[in-house]
Amino acid sequence: MVKTFGEFLIFMQSMLVRKERLGTLWQRTLDEAILIGIDSVFIVAIVSAFIGAVTCVQIAYNLVNPLIPKSTIGFMVREMTILELAPTITSIVLAGKVGSSIAGGLGTMRITEQVDALEVMGINSASYLVLPKIVAAMLMFPLLVVLAMVLSITGGYLAGTLSGAMSAQEYVEGIRTDFVPYNIVFALIKSVVFAFLVSAISSYKGYYTKGGALEVGAASTGAVTNSIIAILLADYVLAAVLL
Repeated sequence: MVKTFGEFLIFMQSMLVRKERLGTLWQRTLDEAILIGIDSVFIVAIVSAFIGAVTCVQIAYNLVNPLIPKSTIGFMVREMTILELAPTITSIVLAGKVGSSIAGGLGTMRITEQVDALEVMGINSASYLVLPKIVAAMLMFPLLVVLAMVLSITGGYLAGTLSGAMSAQEYVEGIRTDFVPYNIVFALIKSVVFAFLVSAISSYKGYYTKGGALEVGAASTGAVTNSIIAILLADYVLAAVLL
């Protein structure tokens, strides 16, 4: 485990030496941002909207005490969404979609010797292939998390009002009660950290793939598993340090 972590740190360092021209890296980053961000909007929208709706319905189901105002449902949906559900669940979903894609793509390039061809041409393959993926992920994950927040709270609003659990006025009153702006900042910090973990771990697993097609599949699976574990560990550490 220590050896693997050391190799990972050396891999991260190798991206920062002999970098490509800024214009080339910027164009590569834009291409990766489309693959990582734009192509993930649909799955993030579906997951976040239904998570918000289910959260609202389940809270309303358990909130049977008449002394507790209905607006508490909106308050709880907002807090759960901003602090935990939007950044963490979105990142776990993206670990499955983006992480496996990164690991599979780099693994395929490695076993077909495309990475070796870049090195022969004098190009730092780690900088050219991996650095744009990490930068693009760290730019797009926060945007997707903000989208998830909006859609999750909207999904809770629609579920709460359409099911008759509460009125629209009570829900809006709840999501405006005791709002702490720092929670948004905290969620965005988490999304940037999660983005780095997912993209870096997946790139590492794919970049050092050896063997054939079977090993590429194993690298993709390992990338997703390790990324999710890293997200959960970082989630606890960030909550303990920043809250």
